[in-house]
Amino acid sequence: MALFSGAASARIIPSVSLSSSRSFFSLSSSSSSLQCLRSSPRISHLFLNQRRAEVRVSSGGYGTVSAPKSFASDPDQLKSAREDIKELLRSKFCHPILIRLGWHDAGTYNKNIEEWPQRGGANGSLRFEIELKHAANAGLVNALKLLQPIKDKYSGVTYADLFQLAGATAVEEAGGPKLPMKYGRVDVSGPEQCPEEGRLPDAGPPSPADHLRQVFYRMGLNDKEIVALSGAHTLGRARPDRSGWGKPETKYTKDGPGAPGGQSWTVQWLKFDNSYFKDIKEKKDEDLLILPTDAALFEDPSFKVYAEKYAEDQETFFKDYAEAHAKLSNLGAKFDPPEGIVIDESPNAGAEKFVAAKYSTGKE
Repeated sequence: MALFSGAASARIIPSVSLSSSRSFFSLSSSSSSLQCLRSSPRISHLFLNQRRAEVRVSSGGYGTVSAPKSFASDPDQLKSAREDIKELLRSKFCHPILIRLGWHDAGTYNKNIEEWPQRGGANGSLRFEIELKHAANAGLVNALKLLQPIKDKYSGVTYADLFQLAGATAVEEAGGPKLPMKYGRVDVSGPEQCPEEGRLPDAGPPSPADHLRQVFYRMGLNDKEIVALSGAHTLGRARPDRSGWGKPETKYTKDGPGAPGGQSWTVQWLKFDNSYFKDIKEKKDEDLLILPTDAALFEDPSFKVYAEKYAEDQETFFKDYAEAHAKLSNLGAKFDPPEGIVIDESPNAGAEKFVAAKYSTGKE
């Protein structure tokens, strides 16, 4: 969707703005960004201990806390992990990159492949180095670094669930709709089960609308869902030194929140609303980013019907987005129990709304 951008990321371990994930589906032209992994003690430890952590999870978890044998994830630990994610969002302004992590884990799904995990999808495979090195996933090791302490604390939660829980919580805490999520996703067990590279979208293909359909139809999504999911670009920024898109800074990003710089799609790029559609339609502000795949939403006749509607009606956008996000998060997943785990007694309950500490003034 417009949730993609070409990238040329090179430095992702020492200093990366966690609140400025490029686009939620994004492509990179370089895999050099992972070359420093093995030289980083923290990341090397993370990768080296993934397999051991999986053994501990499957054998009962850390300490005295264990997941029920019939569930992939423990419901109580899922709830506690969500509270820790909320605190992480408040302190790190990392909403966009957590959404991108969940989307990239799920977005490899191929509806034409029946077998799990060959079909791809939300199965936690993105935690492995071989998949993190895919060009489209440049920078996502930083999201994994943020979530790893939570995974270590709640060993009864699978990576696949944690990635989707983090993304859903980020949307809700940024003021977006409550998402009808379910959990219980089973993790793949090793890097040999990761999907091949090339299943995620690009931001600037020759025929943007055709490219979007080719990628998302393969996942089993339709035009309405493509446009609705594109609306998540109301969050986040792009940086030319990492993604190949956007400006180094604008009047809206020069002061943060989080690390300053980059170019956002919207003025308040940590607030989830329908500003993305309004701003693309108006095209009045050169400091706001519009990728080729963003512009296609108002140029393609079928996409335009939904984009126009969402620009005018935030309530409809929220409804359609919530349904599309939940559908994406389930793609390719194997659930245990098969019906999944619902941790919200009241699906319509409103989330505590996140308010960014400070936005740039919008003045030069």
